[in-house]
Amino acid sequence: MPLMTDSSDPIRIGIIGGTGLGDVLLKGMDPQETTSREVETPFGAPSGPIVAGRYADAPIALLKRHGEGHIINPAAVPSRANIYALKALGCTHIVASGAAGSLREDIAPGDLVICDQLIDRTEGRARTFYERAAVHVEFADPFCPVMRQWLLAAAEQIDGTRVHRAGTYLCMEGPSFSTRAEALMHRQWGADVVGMTALPEARLAREAEIAFALIALPTDYDCWRPRPRKGADEPAGESLLEEIIGNLNRATQASIDLIKTALEDISLLRARPSPAHDALKLAIWSDRNAIDPAEIERLRVLWGSHL
Repeated sequence: MPLMTDSSDPIRIGIIGGTGLGDVLLKGMDPQETTSREVETPFGAPSGPIVAGRYADAPIALLKRHGEGHIINPAAVPSRANIYALKALGCTHIVASGAAGSLREDIAPGDLVICDQLIDRTEGRARTFYERAAVHVEFADPFCPVMRQWLLAAAEQIDGTRVHRAGTYLCMEGPSFSTRAEALMHRQWGADVVGMTALPEARLAREAEIAFALIALPTDYDCWRPRPRKGADEPAGESLLEEIIGNLNRATQASIDLIKTALEDISLLRARPSPAHDALKLAIWSDRNAIDPAEIERLRVLWGSHL
C-alpha cells in the first residue's frame, strides 16, 4: 500500500500542517512523482487527501490537519485516522507544525520552538489505537531526539528567524483560548507554549512506531501578558485575535523555511534509527493468544510485525 515513489528508500516523512505549508512544498515537488490519495482507515477518514512525492532528496507525504478550508476544529481532528493513514502509506517520520501562544517573554511571536516536552490538558480525545488490548508505550520523551537534532541543524542554516532549541508545549482542549488565570497557571507549570493540536498526535505516532517532531509557531503572548494601552484614557491596543492573525503568516513562513531546509538533507535520518521505531517491542502486555484475531488483523498496519 505504500504511496511513495521510491520503495527502496527506508525514509518516508509525513508532514502535518496548515494550508500554507502544504501549498509551498507542493510547488517544489516533481508533478510526475506526485500523487494524491484518499485513504480508508479503521478509524474513519483522515482530515483530507494525502499528497505524496519527493521534495529535494526526501520522500514526503503532506496532510492538512484541519482539512481543506480549515474547517475541522482542534478537538475534532481525526488524529487516529491521520496517523494510521500516514503509517499505512509507509511514513517512518512525521514533522508536525502548529500555531501556539507563547508563555515566556523570551519566546516572541515569529520565533520557532523545536519542542522537547508535552503537558496534556485535553479532554475526551481518543488517546490510543489499542482499545481492545493492553499496550503501554514509553512516552517520557515524546519527541524524537534524532529528528530534533536534524531540525536544529537545519535551523543553523536559516537567517532572520530565532529558533528555540527546546520548549514544553501544553496542549489544551479549546476551541476557546485560555482564561488569564489558566495562562498564569500554565506558566507556573513550566509550559513554554500553549496550543491545541500536538496531542493526541504525538502519542499516537509513538504507538504507530513513527518518529515525531513538533515545530511550534508562536503567534502571540497568550493572555498572561498585558497588552499595551494606547493612552491613559483609551482602550487597550489590539486584541489577542488581532495579534494572532497578524503574526500567523510570519510564523508560518518561518516554519516553511526551516522544513524546506531540513528536507534538503535527510542523511541523519537515514543514518540513525529513532527510538520510536521499536516502541511496541515491549509495549504489548496482552497475551498474544488472548487478543481477538479480528482485532489483530484490523490493526495489522500498526502492530503486525510484533504479533
